[in-house]
Amino acid sequence: MTDQVIDTLPELNRVQVGLLHVFIQHTSASITINENADPDVPADLESSFDHLVPERFPHRHTVEGPDDMPAHVKASMLGSSVWVPIAEGRLCLGTWQGIYLCEHRNRGGSRRLVLTLQGEWMPVA
Repeated sequence: MTDQVIDTLPELNRVQVGLLHVFIQHTSASITINENADPDVPADLESSFDHLVPERFPHRHTVEGPDDMPAHVKASMLGSSVWVPIAEGRLCLGTWQGIYLCEHRNRGGSRRLVLTLQGEWMPVA
């Protein structure tokens, strides 16, 4: 979702140096930064988390379905936000890095992000 974040912030290209904070307002999805070049990576991440946090575990919180509590655990493992440095109007992600919104429910709904951009603006020419 790196491109979606960039497209949402047209003022990003005016930041000389700064930080972007990306926060997700949900407890069953998460935000992380990871390898973004190979399409196998998201699938491998999902299968790894499903192995670590299986739905068949005897959770107490099951009112919202068998995938809900595992989604909360996975979201806690990855976290609800990331910070990305900015230099000369660009996110300072590594060559292979991208921002991921990780959906941990089998059929997650719409998700809301809060993007906070702070920094020193480039002089207007």
